[in-house]
Amino acid sequence: MTGRAHTVRTVTIGDAAVAPMMAELTAEYTRRYGAEAAAREMAGYPDSDFAAPHGAVLLLEHAGLPVAGGAFRRKDAHTAELKRIWTAAAHRRRGHGRRIVAALETAAAARGYRHVYLSTGPAQPEAVALYRRLGYALLDGEGTAPDGGRHYYAFAKTLPA
Repeated sequence: MTGRAHTVRTVTIGDAAVAPMMAELTAEYTRRYGAEAAAREMAGYPDSDFAAPHGAVLLLEHAGLPVAGGAFRRKDAHTAELKRIWTAAAHRRRGHGRRIVAALETAAAARGYRHVYLSTGPAQPEAVALYRRLGYALLDGEGTAPDGGRHYYAFAKTLPA
């Protein structure tokens, strides 16, 4: 998949090209949520969850360098869960987040998924805004704490047939 000198490449989570994505995500989560929460999130899923046939890791590259990326895993037989959505700090506000989410949706649909699910934390308002702009519906009640506050925001979207 290419466009405007951007290429989307499917890789494995252990690919060396994924290292900047994982490092920046860890640093970002640490800054926003603390080291313990970041470590828990980053270690919360085995690498095999993001491998074929049920998952994938995609990188959006420009001039051979990763500028955005993301992954998906099987949530259930019809639903892919998007994870690790990232745009390099030096490349934000250029539409890369939109591009990588679209590529993840396309790849998930090609694997037979009909729906996508994702979640993000309350300290990531830019992600919440992006997902709303991309047509994701906020799932009522998911991520709501007993005090009515949000631990996270959960979103879903039906993929085109």
